[in-house]
Amino acid sequence: MFRTKLVSSAILVGALFGASQAAMAYETGDILVRGNVIKEDPDSGRIDTDKTYGGSVGVMVMDKLGVTLGSSGEFEHDIDSGDSFSSQPIDLMAQFYPLGGMDARIQPYAGLGANYTRFSDESDGLSLDNTWAPKAELGVDLIITDYLAVNGFVNYTDIKVDYSQDTATGRVSDDFDYDPVAIGAGVTFSF
Repeated sequence: MFRTKLVSSAILVGALFGASQAAMAYETGDILVRGNVIKEDPDSGRIDTDKTYGGSVGVMVMDKLGVTLGSSGEFEHDIDSGDSFSSQPIDLMAQFYPLGGMDARIQPYAGLGANYTRFSDESDGLSLDNTWAPKAELGVDLIITDYLAVNGFVNYTDIKVDYSQDTATGRVSDDFDYDPVAIGAGVTFSF
């Protein structure tokens, strides 16, 4: 009797697992909602790192191609000169999923897109211009259930920031490479 229940349970679990695998494919029309914790490290060497939260909403326009709109809270940075500022990125990305449409618990992706970074809370006398820049991203979703995955990613944005600053000799205008690398982890909900 016990052996019959054990075999029946094993068959049921196997059937459910097989059925759930079929539902784990990213397919055309799926909506992906991500929430992440992000650490940003500007490449300039003069600006400190910061952490914040972020998120995105995307839609799979084809089994292997998604379009995502994302943003984050503000990153607060101190410059080694004693100045400070905040930045907030907004991204529009096309993301390629090589395993999209396939039954896979691991869904890697690569993205390319446009970034708009808004600067605020500059120190007195410092003014940074908001800017557009190209952005690239690599990530992976480790699927746990039909609707939930754990997400990890790294991205790079090629930002050159125009700025002006008051100095003892007058107002100076120039630019600098901001070029942040961001690493993040969180959850992905798919519908």
